[in-house]
Amino acid sequence: MLNIFGGGGDNQNDNDKDNTVAKNFKASGSSKNGPTNQVIRKVNGIKQRRLGGSDIIVSELGLGTQRWVSSDFNAPNQEECYKFMDYAILKHGGVNLLDTAEQYPIPSDDRAAQEGDTERIIGQWIKDRKVPRDKVVIATKITGGRNVTPKNIVADCEGSLQRLQTDYIDVYQLHWPQRYSPQSNWGQSLAYNIDNDSNLYWRGMEGPTSFEDLCLSMEKLIQQGKIRGWGLCNDNAYGLTACTRTAKALGTTPPCTMQGDFSLLDRKSEENGVAEAASPYNENVGFLAYNALAGGMLTGKYLNVQAAVDDLDGNRERAKQSIQNPRGRMDTKGWGVTLYRYRTAAAQQAIREYQALLLSQQSKFRLKGGLTELSLRWCRQRSLITSTLVGHSNLQQLQDSIKYFSMAEPLPDELMWEIDRIHMKNRLPLFCSDRVGKDWNGSGEIGETIP
Repeated sequence: MLNIFGGGGDNQNDNDKDNTVAKNFKASGSSKNGPTNQVIRKVNGIKQRRLGGSDIIVSELGLGTQRWVSSDFNAPNQEECYKFMDYAILKHGGVNLLDTAEQYPIPSDDRAAQEGDTERIIGQWIKDRKVPRDKVVIATKITGGRNVTPKNIVADCEGSLQRLQTDYIDVYQLHWPQRYSPQSNWGQSLAYNIDNDSNLYWRGMEGPTSFEDLCLSMEKLIQQGKIRGWGLCNDNAYGLTACTRTAKALGTTPPCTMQGDFSLLDRKSEENGVAEAASPYNENVGFLAYNALAGGMLTGKYLNVQAAVDDLDGNRERAKQSIQNPRGRMDTKGWGVTLYRYRTAAAQQAIREYQALLLSQQSKFRLKGGLTELSLRWCRQRSLITSTLVGHSNLQQLQDSIKYFSMAEPLPDELMWEIDRIHMKNRLPLFCSDRVGKDWNGSGEIGETIP
């Protein structure tokens, strides 16, 4: 087909794309530092990129720590977490990014696993291993919603600094927006609901913290040397642009990053305005992707036997066995229900098609790591993504991730196009559902407002 629009999209060679963007960006005089996602160096095969318009340089693979020392059945304990950091940061050396939050670990039980423990583990590791502070980029988060106030931004940051045993945090993020936003509930809601925004939770007590107060509070922490940069998480194009434009109007430091759910099954950030807003030619904001393996669904381990909570009606005995010997989070009653969006009929159909693509072209593409390798390397090549945050349950999984991110050759254009062809059949599989009850009256699978 004749290409009348030009350009190679995200299938363009990484090095060519980096050089073109950097050259054009410099010519435009858009920032004193440079364009987001600019490759600054490569360490043992892993690229380290600029985060937004800041001087913060992060590895394109980051360690996701949500479940570290949590109450999950297969959560890594302190010894295993130390091994992860020892291997990725000290031995291999290509990884420098740790992403955490004051709420981590999740889940916590207020006994063996308490909120804040993940930050404590990271801080203690840095102290025990005598790691130079500039060898590690630490991103952490303040709990979102109405917790985000000028007072709490300062107080919660101080709490994180103490638990991390450090003088500064590299990137301080809002875990979810300080205002009502449909996607901040992690369900299947995509539509803005003005009734929800009118709720007293949001509109009482003078309403949510303004963008002006948010930007000024973050700037105060920057000027005090307590954070190097700040960002958003689970937000959208409106939140991103409102923050950057407000900061610029006030003369304060704009956010350097947005963090969000992103995978082969969830490309909404590329297609709903976030990628356009974050572009180095627009707001110049980095993007940290999480759930690149869709809660484990994109490893392929649930292809032959479906997740336990979905199996209860059709094969109750098999479901019980899966619950007793879980393969992953989807076989547990808690996560299995909460993370339903990764197991919609549309999502599972897409997963089967990606798996079939690999099997049918095995001799041509030779991805020995199967769906896991495909999913992670695909994320690595998207122009929006600065770093992909990956959680691991054991050291072998981490070693595999590092291997995939260290590969010199990108996925071939032909394979990327075949992936796009599957994607075009259903662009939002996570937000489709054939399990909407007639009497649910506007509620989704986990009680969120839909559509």
